[in-house]
Amino acid sequence: MTVQDIRAFNRFYTNLIGALDYGRHLYAPYTLTESRVLYELAHSSRTDAADLRTELSLDAGYLSRILNKFEQDGLIERAPSEQDTRRRRVSLTPRGREAADLLDERARESVGSLLGSVAPGDRPRLTEAMRTIRVILGPDAREDVTLRAPRPGDLGWIVQRNAALYAAEYGWNSDYEGLVARIVADFAEDHDPHLERVWIAEDGTGRPVGCVMCVRDEAPATARLRLLLVEPEARGLGVGDRLVQAVVDFARGVGYRDLVLWTNDVLTAARRIYQRHGFVLVAEKPHRSFGRDLNGQDWRLDLRGTGE
Repeated sequence: MTVQDIRAFNRFYTNLIGALDYGRHLYAPYTLTESRVLYELAHSSRTDAADLRTELSLDAGYLSRILNKFEQDGLIERAPSEQDTRRRRVSLTPRGREAADLLDERARESVGSLLGSVAPGDRPRLTEAMRTIRVILGPDAREDVTLRAPRPGDLGWIVQRNAALYAAEYGWNSDYEGLVARIVADFAEDHDPHLERVWIAEDGTGRPVGCVMCVRDEAPATARLRLLLVEPEARGLGVGDRLVQAVVDFARGVGYRDLVLWTNDVLTAARRIYQRHGFVLVAEKPHRSFGRDLNGQDWRLDLRGTGE
């Protein structure tokens, strides 16, 4: 990729969404920047002028001129902030709320019309490309990822993504999908929420990008880490480390003495994460599974000490 490639894409996209003549594009008397300010005022909980300037990366003088125009048009009101009287709180008037709602409606119609021109089969690919751009170029991509409990449908997502990714990256067959499905089904049907847990890593768009499980092992006072997965576009953001750390903290916090896991030596990135968190290789054995000749490994972390 070259600088020219990015500039060519920028020219194409700004023309596509009508950024250079945004007001006429949406049949509204506002520029793209003015529309963004209205949108933030309508949807953000932080509406101090200083917060708006930071959120939108706007010059202070430019933002002040926009807010002055909005105030003259009766769209906003300004008052000292309740938290800090040196700051100015900005809020929409009923007229301003109406203007913001109208802009939002027209923007939705415009995007809907654009999306309508895309073949249904191409829409997932388009969505994935947009998410990839956000993850790679977003300055706060790492901070945007959060860990949460699973919601309805997430356990099925764990099975589907494990099967799809391991087939694509390692050529594993449906035997692996069957194994993951049994692990997930066992958890869904019978687990102790005080001693067993699942984490879903979610990016800033609300899309799952990783997962991990902590379940009871057959050995006394021992937990097992299972099904660590990070989507390719989220790798390099520390998601795997955060998921493993969540398991370690949880297992230690509820009183487990040991945390164990089984993996294969071809999963080099995952093994590096385990090593960083103090896991020690305790055994390995060649085996034939998932349609491949593999080398299975057992790893262990002593939760009472250093892992050694």
